[in-house]
Amino acid sequence: MRVLDPMIEAIGQYGPGMKPPTNHEVRVTQLKKEVKHTEDLMKYHKEDCAKYGCSIMVDGWTDKRGRTLINFLVNCSRGTMFVESVDASSYSKDGQKLFELLDKFVEKVGKENVVQVITDSATANVLAGRFLEAKYEHLCWTPCAAHCLDLMLEDIFKIPRLKKTFERGIAIHGYIYNRPTLLNIMRRFTNLKNLIKPAKTRFATAFLTLSRMHQQKNNLRKMVTSEDWTSSKWVKEPQGKRMAQTLLMPSFWNTVVFALKVSGPLVKVLRLVDTEKKPPMGYIYEAMDRAKECIASSFDHKEEKYNEIFEIIDKRWDVQLHRPLDAAAHFLNLEFFYPKALEVQKGHEVMNGFYECMQRLVPDVTVQDLITNEMSIYMKAESLFGKSVAIRQRNTRAPADWWASYGSYTPNLQTFAIKVLSLTCSSSGCERNWSVFEHLHSKKRNRLEQHLNDLVYVKYDRTLRLRYDMRNTLDPISLQNIDESNEWLLGRMDGESDGDNEPVFDDDDGLTWATVARTSRVEESSHASRATSKRSKA
Repeated sequence: MRVLDPMIEAIGQYGPGMKPPTNHEVRVTQLKKEVKHTEDLMKYHKEDCAKYGCSIMVDGWTDKRGRTLINFLVNCSRGTMFVESVDASSYSKDGQKLFELLDKFVEKVGKENVVQVITDSATANVLAGRFLEAKYEHLCWTPCAAHCLDLMLEDIFKIPRLKKTFERGIAIHGYIYNRPTLLNIMRRFTNLKNLIKPAKTRFATAFLTLSRMHQQKNNLRKMVTSEDWTSSKWVKEPQGKRMAQTLLMPSFWNTVVFALKVSGPLVKVLRLVDTEKKPPMGYIYEAMDRAKECIASSFDHKEEKYNEIFEIIDKRWDVQLHRPLDAAAHFLNLEFFYPKALEVQKGHEVMNGFYECMQRLVPDVTVQDLITNEMSIYMKAESLFGKSVAIRQRNTRAPADWWASYGSYTPNLQTFAIKVLSLTCSSSGCERNWSVFEHLHSKKRNRLEQHLNDLVYVKYDRTLRLRYDMRNTLDPISLQNIDESNEWLLGRMDGESDGDNEPVFDDDDGLTWATVARTSRVEESSHASRATSKRSKA
């Protein structure tokens, strides 16, 4: 349905004689009503913030006029709510000033409600986060996981051979798409498939570009060896010659496969933390472990092939993402705890992280003691935790929902678990409405400056509410599946590919939370078993 359809239908239902609202009514009277209505929609959101705590999500961006605008949102178990947009051009690099701004919003939301503040890992934000933790001993500053993962990908694509390969891929795309006749020929060979689709970040786009080119490898090679190409004017152009040589170069495709093997699992984790469908805090720890395992398995655990990649991952993960809050969420996520309960209990890393997180988020020592006393019931799966229905639903319900249903015999641990497992770990949701801010902060709308935040508040929060209402709350996050079209994980260094495959994953909301559990070894075993079965039947 088009955006204007409901309005047109409502006007038609009114019938003849309808008078349009005056300028004052639209800008003042009706806007105030819409703000009040939006506040009513957010009522339960605020109640959940007070009950289980919330995250303040902060993200800055630069508009076309060179100004630094910072968006502030609040995320809790009921979704994300926009609070305000601030022009911070004069102090965006000043850690002290940013701390004062963050402090203001913590007080505005209610310091007793805030569990964490999420920003990107820019130097000024890190300093502001430290100041914030020093003032408020009960909350955490957390670097945005999506930003950290994107920095990992950026570092990986700085490796000279990967950088050169991506530049060659972009050059091929640019050469084809700047020549309409050649573009039509390519589409004929690729069955109308495109070679690139922009993602939310530059380096996710790099991955998607190389993956789509790899899927079309055979078709692209056929194109530059066809009569259409050899009889064309492009075959004599220097750029055309280089493009054809690159597409026929085995080393180019081998490096493409290498790039996909090392970046594919990380892009899947990036998609996991960048969504608003489910709270990802309870999954990031396990997802990163499985991503690394997937990368290692795709190279048959020959460390010399991926050591450099692991150094890049560990540098970002250990310094920025590997935090007590992640460890606590991992411990409280029953899907991962119970299958490895003994291993987790003996693991100093996870248990230390849990206790550090608990001591920070629960400053009352009496409540801390109650939580530790109740932990044995959870760890031994006693009381409701051991009921068959609770056991069945460990892998089918979101962890916070599971704790809400079966944690009543451990009320203090239950409250703490829901608080931690309801958290997001990324501020990327702040970025979803840049065009709105761009428009409303522009010169042509400056006469509406007094109404700016009301306009954005209404539009943004209505959109966020709609996204929340459309989510599928019963669909659990799964780390067990990996798309079988990820042929580079099967070790096909010869680059064989079905040119008609759909893209590995598109940048849309239909992507599941599938990430990186199934390694290439499992995949190869599965394919081998099917092949053996077919031969035996024959």
